[in-house]
Amino acid sequence: MSYQVFARKYRPRTFTDVLGQDHVISTLRNAIERDRLAHAWLFVGPRGTGKTTTARILAKALNCPNGPSIDFDPDDPICKEIGEGTSLDVIEIDGASNNSVDNIRDIRENVQFTPTQGKFKIYYIDEVHMLSNAAFNALLKTLEEPPEHVKFIFATTEPNKILPTIISRCQRFDLRPIPTETIAKHLQFIATEEGVSLDDPAAWAIAKGADGGMRDAQSMLDQLVAFCGDAITEQNVLEIFGFTSRETVASLATHLIGKNSPAALELIHQQAESGKELSQLLGELISCLRALLVTRLDPTASNEGFPSELWDPLVEASKSIQTDRILNLIDVLADTEGRMKWAANKRLHFEIGLIKAIQSLNDARISDVIKALAGAGPVEDTVAASDSAASPAKATTEAPAPQPPTHDAASMSEPSAAVTSASTADAAAEPAQKPAEKKSLDALIDEAPESSPEPEPEQAPEPSSTEPAAEEDQEEESSPDNNDAFYEDPLIQKALEVFEGTLKK
Repeated sequence: MSYQVFARKYRPRTFTDVLGQDHVISTLRNAIERDRLAHAWLFVGPRGTGKTTTARILAKALNCPNGPSIDFDPDDPICKEIGEGTSLDVIEIDGASNNSVDNIRDIRENVQFTPTQGKFKIYYIDEVHMLSNAAFNALLKTLEEPPEHVKFIFATTEPNKILPTIISRCQRFDLRPIPTETIAKHLQFIATEEGVSLDDPAAWAIAKGADGGMRDAQSMLDQLVAFCGDAITEQNVLEIFGFTSRETVASLATHLIGKNSPAALELIHQQAESGKELSQLLGELISCLRALLVTRLDPTASNEGFPSELWDPLVEASKSIQTDRILNLIDVLADTEGRMKWAANKRLHFEIGLIKAIQSLNDARISDVIKALAGAGPVEDTVAASDSAASPAKATTEAPAPQPPTHDAASMSEPSAAVTSASTADAAAEPAQKPAEKKSLDALIDEAPESSPEPEPEQAPEPSSTEPAAEEDQEEESSPDNNDAFYEDPLIQKALEVFEGTLKK
């Protein structure tokens, strides 16, 4: 017998052999046991999740000698023909190459004939989304009211391309990506059956790279056996497929959290020079940050397969940043991942995104300033700095000519000016020999007036024909801006000295 690849040799033959799709298998088994069989099923899911395999197992259960039955013998001649795709009663059609109205017309003509061996004539159309709209419309009537001996099974990876009128006539089953742990255990089972030594880190690396597809994982294992022989290690997996080790991902996450830009860029340089896939590294980094975020909310959550010697120091390092900072890191890196998909220079976009993520950790927010001032107790020399900056002598020498009061709404509600004037008046009333007291943010807020003083009514200027209109425009332009006054407030300036980075305007 010729050699069979692992994906075909270890293909599930019964319902109990299917892994990772319990919700689908349980529904189909119950429908068969209770004689509640539909006339059409639609299997939806990514590649390698078992759509064709499940369809063939369902066909075996329907056409087995004592069927419909869930306890069929996979070695029965009828079941073997169905598994090999040679049964006359189970017609497998490729939707990509049989997508015209003429092909659907042939199906409509042949459904009238009864099955030769089993109880049902089953039409299985793979990649059904490739059918044309005209072909879908030609199939509608037959799909809605087929003969009693006819069953339809459809499979697709893109259900959005199927007409809603087709989907509404089928029972839809969504096959999910198979969990990484399930794939790794099954790879260990295959390696044991084949007499191959496969260590746990290598099995996990293969399962992680398969991205939920069992067939992809089996194909990679088949390739590794041809390359390595009877012993496969994690290093072999990383070298052949260009995957990133968990040590590298943990190191990059540590540099990111520690704001160590040079070390992070050097690590990216090493990975690029080694021929590693940077998109895969970025995806692993995002998954690591997500695991840190979930672990902070639920300590019992999964850690994405990181060993404890790597995961525990990473969790300890992440305690130095807040939860919203981790969310912001994920947002920045997710945007970078989207740009890298279509970029020719992936390394450049990766480095730029990483620098942006590190810089976002240094941004001071207004909420951070207020929380720190409210919880840190007295603010040193805040009032003294405000008094010296607003002293009458300096105001006389440095301030420009007084401007007439205006009815600008922003200047009427300026909080920092009110606080400064109140503190200046208090300082002038105190004796000179009394030292300046340290006041907290709450004290400054208490001293502020409850409402802004109303400005004096402006006297109407005498009519003058010689006053140029440009002077009025210049006065309007020279009026103080509320935002600038806020950021120049001594209290805010003193608070920013505690924080690294700059305040976003």
